[in-house]
Amino acid sequence: MSDIADPLAEMVGLVRGGRIQEFVRRAHDVEPADLADVLAELGDDERLIVVRALPPDLSSQALAEMSEESHAEATLAALDPEQAAVIVEQLEDDDAADILGELPPETREPILDEIENRAGVDELLRYDEESAGGRMTTHMVNVRDSITAAEALEEIRRQAEEVEDFYQVFVVDGDRHLVGILPFKDLVLSPPGRMVRDFMSVADIYVTPELDQEEVARLMARYNLPSVAVVDESGRLVGRVTFDDVVDVLEAETTEDLLKFGGVSADEELAASWRSAVRSRLPWLYVNLLTAFLAGGVVYLFRETVQHTVALAVWMPIIAGMGGNTGTQALAVTVRRLALGLIPPHLFLRVVGKEIGVGFTNGLAIGVVVGIVAALVGGEPRIGIVVFLAMAVNLLVAGFAGAFIPILLERLGIDPAIASSIFVTTFTDVCGFLLLLGLAGWMLG
Repeated sequence: MSDIADPLAEMVGLVRGGRIQEFVRRAHDVEPADLADVLAELGDDERLIVVRALPPDLSSQALAEMSEESHAEATLAALDPEQAAVIVEQLEDDDAADILGELPPETREPILDEIENRAGVDELLRYDEESAGGRMTTHMVNVRDSITAAEALEEIRRQAEEVEDFYQVFVVDGDRHLVGILPFKDLVLSPPGRMVRDFMSVADIYVTPELDQEEVARLMARYNLPSVAVVDESGRLVGRVTFDDVVDVLEAETTEDLLKFGGVSADEELAASWRSAVRSRLPWLYVNLLTAFLAGGVVYLFRETVQHTVALAVWMPIIAGMGGNTGTQALAVTVRRLALGLIPPHLFLRVVGKEIGVGFTNGLAIGVVVGIVAALVGGEPRIGIVVFLAMAVNLLVAGFAGAFIPILLERLGIDPAIASSIFVTTFTDVCGFLLLLGLAGWMLG
């Protein structure tokens, strides 16, 4: 309860105190997103009581705003199909498809059977939930290119009664092919008899239903679009993706990438139990353990060198740690570029070359410092030279690995966010130990 704002905590208290009618009265003044937080804070049975007591328009908005980890679909499935259908009918078709799509067919179908007009939801359920088709809504405002400005205004007024929010008016021809976008300013300023096709903007930005949701979000962010049209293979307008859906996509994709970058499965829910977390993370820790054995094996091969010059043991973790940090910096930048689609094939060498240059320059700067300290502490100038060279070259290697490995993994069809960090860390540890101990065996032997 400490992580929920006081007014919302009071709402939770009303439910747990059995004051449901007072809760319902106050719920009318609560934003849907905040009401969703209240539902998420409640237990399953408490949430079910609240959803049954709330008017369908309020419960539908709150369920639509709940996070994926809160499992709004479970609450919907616990209701009678008739009551669940009443709530679903209050939802936008894309929100309805998102929630119903999480249910197994045997649970979903009885609810859909109770919906008077299920065609729109059925259409969206055909698409992958992480595609443009899965994110789009079929509710939109569109006008024919063959009508006048006055007729377009009247048509927009008529359609606006059925569409909750719209940010663009799409222009279609007689066969519903997308041909343009209608600028509101031009519409208002145009003479009533002017034809729509004479002042519409060309519809040169659109997506297909199969396009991945992340690509849709990237396109809308690039061109600052409030919504983007979705057209089928023949160019017919079938729906639109709005900016609020893109915000959800960016949040979901960012969370997924952050979890993967830490070696955590994207399937692990943020509110998962400790058992689920262990099952998700332990396999990657085993992989990391195997790669750590490689670094340990290098040290074992040079054990005589370490025994002969004990001072080297002080610099081993420092060189390996600095290499790991440098590699992680290059890795983070490269994975981010890959996620944004900013590394086309012809820029491959330039990106890797830049990170090599950055790593080597930083390696020289840091190597001078640690080299001087090593020479002073060890009382032997050659130790300083060994440490300097090992640090400089290992940071160069780290820059190369941090850029090259994620690009290579992506080319091989492997997610660079989840696999790169393990390989980069191993690469810098092994190279760091090889450089330090190999140079020491050669120069100090």
